[in-house]
Amino acid sequence: MLLVIVLITTCLLSACAQIKETGRTIGHTTRDVATAIGHGTRDAAKAVGEGVKKVVKSAPEDHR
Repeated sequence: MLLVIVLITTCLLSACAQIKETGRTIGHTTRDVATAIGHGTRDAAKAVGEGVKKVVKSAPEDHR
């Protein structure tokens, strides 16, 4: 009986470790993807802002 309890406990602990590792992998992947999207968005917004600045500076002033 004791052997059965030890065996079941060992299996449960092993399963918990696998679940924890899977959760960690999913969490880190989600973090990395969100960071990549955020950096891409930041870089695109910065490029658009710089382009708009160039256009505004190069546009002739309207004197009335």
